[in-house]
Order: sequence, then structure tokens, then C-alpha cells
Amino acid sequence: MFPAPLLAALLAAGPAPAAGAPESPDVHSEDGRPPNVVFIMCDDLGWGDLGCFGQEIIRTPRLDALAAEGATLTAHYSGFPVCAPARCSLMTGKHAGRSYIRGNGYPKFRVKDPDRGLFPGQNPIPAEAVTVAELFQQRGYATAAAGKWGLGWEGSSGDPTKQGFDRFFGYVCQWHAHNHFPRFLWDLTPDLARRVPYPGNDRTLHGETYSQDEFFRVADEFVTAHQDEPFFLYLPLVTTHLSLQVPEDEPSLAEYRRTIEEEPYKHTAYLKHPTPRAAYAAMVTRIDRQVGELLDRLDELGLTGNTLVVFTSDNGPVYDRLGGGDSEYFNSAGGFRGRKGSVYEGGIRAPLIVRMPGTVPAGLTSDRPTYFADWLPTLADLTGGGLPEAVAGEIDGVSFAPTLRGESQPAPEFLYWEFPAYGGQQAVRVGDWKAVRTGLSKVKPGEPIATELYNLADDPAETTDLADARPEKLAELTAVMEREHEPSELFPMRALDRE
Repeated sequence: MFPAPLLAALLAAGPAPAAGAPESPDVHSEDGRPPNVVFIMCDDLGWGDLGCFGQEIIRTPRLDALAAEGATLTAHYSGFPVCAPARCSLMTGKHAGRSYIRGNGYPKFRVKDPDRGLFPGQNPIPAEAVTVAELFQQRGYATAAAGKWGLGWEGSSGDPTKQGFDRFFGYVCQWHAHNHFPRFLWDLTPDLARRVPYPGNDRTLHGETYSQDEFFRVADEFVTAHQDEPFFLYLPLVTTHLSLQVPEDEPSLAEYRRTIEEEPYKHTAYLKHPTPRAAYAAMVTRIDRQVGELLDRLDELGLTGNTLVVFTSDNGPVYDRLGGGDSEYFNSAGGFRGRKGSVYEGGIRAPLIVRMPGTVPAGLTSDRPTYFADWLPTLADLTGGGLPEAVAGEIDGVSFAPTLRGESQPAPEFLYWEFPAYGGQQAVRVGDWKAVRTGLSKVKPGEPIATELYNLADDPAETTDLADARPEKLAELTAVMEREHEPSELFPMRALDRE
């Protein structure tokens, strides 16, 4: 990690090839301008929630068309199975064993202080962290984010405007984001932190202003205002995270109410929607339409040919009909085991669509494993910036730009996860093999740690534990897990940190 002055000096010294990739080809436009980046990330959207990933109930025509125009990566993973740490891995290029944020924690003094309000904000990433946005900002890009941050409150070291964004609009705290009709949202710049009030909202099921509409409004304004210079737009959307809420005038809601049968269930947590299945489907279709409208704006401005567009999700779908969600009905996890909060495939696999005309071949499909830590070097590679060697040496991700270009690329050496919450978990994927540990928080001193082993090529649903049948493979993956974990004072894992 490097302070801003040193980072600036490193970048000024000139880029090196992105980690794990050959030297980047010239990806600048005819006028010498580097490509723009629009990175859209949904919240709790399952791997199987899009038509291009097999969804049969929810309509996503614009995203399906985007996939046809670009690439779909079917083995893309989040860095963590929940919100805040997934965002940290994405922003900093570090895997779960070295990430500063490894859970959805809140500083105790923030929660206890009544002057802090109801939405204290999550543990902030440190000032010395190097983020994707900082790299783009140092290269002269205009940078903005609209949606949910979750990596530090306004004014903290994790304030998005202290981590490379010229502007942030939305929720800085995840608690605040549990309602899509908020009383206010934050509009942050380096010089001003302003609350934007919404007097027609009272944090009930409905209101006058839907936060997602505001995010796309800000996105449209940003790309229009910066159409003549390179820009990085990050849209960490809050939908489809609970609560299940969508404007009543959403056209698809009435349609889904006619075609989707609701069933009684025991409601737990979050606001209760009268037609939860229809609401969820309408939330996804609204995302689809609004992404399409943003793509249309890029086209109208003549920016499509020089803009990298990414669409993904931060982790898997919800479990146990929490808040009315019904991942089983929609097959949101695509048949994979596990849901949000789990390091089994259904909790960490995420849909991924990437379009970049002239660079990413239309219709490309790849099952090469990739994950959030890879994005920092990949974005640097695809936009022709590369990474300074010192910065590249501090990250864990490997550029998968060659894969996106349709080139042959070796599989990654490994993908690694750990997660102190939800009972304590750890996992690693090496080739087609995956090792999983659960219940780590219950392991007592001196007790052995049970490890499961799966062959994802033959058993993608992780149904058959081969730990006893393949002890040599189990030992190989266990060694990687032990090597890649570094203790964290903020997010300790007793079973892994013990001597």
C-alpha cells in the first residue's frame, strides 16, 4: 500500500504491464483518448437471474443483448460472499486472505455514539489503500460512483472522495441502503458533503423517489458532462438487495403479478411486500431497462466504440426466503450449492458480462476462473495503463484481459476466499478442484479442522466430498489455504490464527 504522493510518483514514472499479462496493445481511440469504463455491480443478484445465464421467468432483454455483443464469463467469482468485503476486494485487488475489510463490520464507537445517527457506516479502508479509482484519477480520468459504498463513512479515511472518486452519490452506509426509498442520500465531493433530502420518502414500502432512479440519473449526467474526456463510472447498485421494493408504476410489476404465482411464507426481516416474487422480478427487469437506457446514452454521445462496459453482482442471492426473497423459485443460484454468506459456489459465483467493441469479441464465452481481485490489473490492462511494478507487487489479482480479448490464457494458480462471519469459512479453487471449510468459529483449540474437497468439473453443485478419496489433492489445496491466510486484527479467525 502506498500514500497518495508516492502513488502519484510511481504512476508518473510510467506503467509496467499489468500483473500476469503480456504488454498491453494500444487501446486508445483514433484521437489518442484512452477508453472509458462503466462498471455496473448489482447487489445480491444471483448467477442465474439473467436470461443469458439461463433465467426463464425474469425478462432481461437489454442485458442479454449486451452479452451477445460482448463476453459472458461463467466462472466469475466475487471476492467475498457479502457486501462490504466484496467491494474492498474489487477496489483494491486483494484477495480475502490479505484484504483489509473481511466482513460487514461497524466501528463500535460509531454505533454507540447517538450523534452519529442511525447509519454509522462500515469500517473504513485505510488512507494508504490504493484503489481502482485512484489509479484512474492519477491517469487523468474523471471518476464518479453512484450507489452503495460500504467502505467507510463520509469524512473517514474510507470516504470515497478520499479513495479516488471526484464525486460519490448514494448510500455510504449499508444499513441506510436497506430501504430503496430513503429520506436522504449523500452527495460527496472532496470539498463538500451534502445530504440530498427526499421529503416524499419515509422509509416505508413506497415513496416518491426510488434511489436506483437517482443513481442512473447521476450516471447519465456524468457521462454527458464528461463525454469529451476519459471517465471511470462505478455503479454499485443496491438492487436487488432487500428490502424488496420497486415503484408501483414499474410496467413489469403488473405483468409479473399476472404471471407469477405467490405462495404463503413466514416473513423474517426487512419490509414485507404483498407480492414478493413479482417485486423481485420487477426489480431485475427495471435494472435491465435502466442499464439499456444508459447504453443508449453512450450510443447517442458516440461513446460506445470507446467504452468498456462491465455488468456483474457482488455475491450470491439471499437464502431461506429472507425478506420475501425466493431464490429457489427463480433458480437464482443457477443450481449451485449455497447462497449469500456462503463460500460454496452459489454464494460467490457472479454473472459477468463485458463489452468493449474492437477488443472483446462479440459472443465470446469463457469458463476460465476469475474473481474480484483480478479487476484492478484487468482494467489497467484493458485501458492501456498497465500498473507500476511496485503497485502490481502489492495486489493478488491477475489480469484476465487476454481472456476477454479471446486469447488463450493459462488458468490462475488459485482463487482464495476466507470469511470470518456466518460460522467462519475458508475456500480455495485450484484448477477444477475446490476445498471448503465451514464452522471454523466453533473449532476448539487442539481440534482438527475438517476440510471438504470437490471436483467442480464433475460436480459443480458440490454434492460429493472427495476428501477421503483424494488425500493428496486435499493436502495440496490445504497447503494453499494455510499459505494465503494472513491474520487480521479487525477480522480475526481463531481457528486459522492459532499457533
